[in-house]
Amino acid sequence: MNIGFLTSEFPHPKTGSAGGIGTSIMNLSKGLVQLGHQVTILVYGQKEDAVFTEDHIVYHQIKNVKIKGLSRYLTQKKIEKYINSLVKKEQLDLVEAADWTGITSFIKPICPLIVRLHGSDTYFCHLDNRPVKAINKFHEKRALQNADALLSVSQFTATLTNEVFGQSQSYTIIPNAVNSQAFLASGEISEENTVLYFGTLIRKKGALELPLIFNQLHQKNPEAKLVLIGRDSNDIVSGNASTWKMMQELFDPEALKNVNYRGSVPYSEMRENIIKAAICIFPTFAEALPVSWLEAMAMEKAIVASDIGWAGEIVEDGKNGLLAHPQNHTEYAAKINLLLSDSDKRLAIGKAAKRRILETFDLPVISRKNIGFYESVLKKTKGKG
Repeated sequence: MNIGFLTSEFPHPKTGSAGGIGTSIMNLSKGLVQLGHQVTILVYGQKEDAVFTEDHIVYHQIKNVKIKGLSRYLTQKKIEKYINSLVKKEQLDLVEAADWTGITSFIKPICPLIVRLHGSDTYFCHLDNRPVKAINKFHEKRALQNADALLSVSQFTATLTNEVFGQSQSYTIIPNAVNSQAFLASGEISEENTVLYFGTLIRKKGALELPLIFNQLHQKNPEAKLVLIGRDSNDIVSGNASTWKMMQELFDPEALKNVNYRGSVPYSEMRENIIKAAICIFPTFAEALPVSWLEAMAMEKAIVASDIGWAGEIVEDGKNGLLAHPQNHTEYAAKINLLLSDSDKRLAIGKAAKRRILETFDLPVISRKNIGFYESVLKKTKGKG
């Protein structure tokens, strides 16, 4: 089977930087290749049109059409034509796209089109309690209606997406995967009292709650250190150009001395940074099913994460991780300190987290589920076009 992924991001030096969607596509692509299938990555928004192959994956870089007022539609038609040419050459059996900004709203290829919920702009705006751009909501809703089949990385995201769009669509739930072999635990902790946050410094991921949580942790445990890894971002609410600058103003002066912001690091180096941490924390408000949580758990790290929506589909609170609301700074700090001060509990939760990954989120498990889904879609849509 030749499976195509249409995406605006993919973590490859030639295609630019990527967030969670790109990382999840990368992980799944590797799993599908390992099962003997061909993967084609179609990355739009590129500086030039180009094709290259690497590690048995074919990459098609697609440059957007730029004509004022018509750029989006003409780019969609260019993508549609491109996909159809690959189908006719028998280089593509089906294509999958993400829901974000509804790139497939006016794309109707001659092969089956699947849309997977990773979290649309409409979805995230709802979780952030801020208005969504009408044009984004229009395209995202139309893209879901236009698809031949629908997937979601979590039941929470599927349910809420139906709610925000006023739909009753049927979704197959297949979570994101993590390659446990790429995130093997070393059994060593280089920095005993180090708490690691990795992800974009942005309001929706709880970046502005982190200082308030760490202030309370520092009062209880002056030896605790906070390491932050991820790119800085502007703040959509205040208009401030730097969320990191806003965060610094929220730390107590003494607590700030124990904070180390390392900026962005290459994805290939994340494993070493996770190894060094005692625990990982994710006080986020808005996710679909975060790969970062899976990566930390795969490395036997105890995590303290948000108790919102999707969280219960990953973490069983108290068993393979701890959950608390990001705005309950006292409880969140207390759970972090519990793990820092009780190495036996931290170790037990970390091992349980690893078991959870192997049983439910490991790449071979998720890859086979996706193949089963793709085969069912091909069977149902046989003879399309």
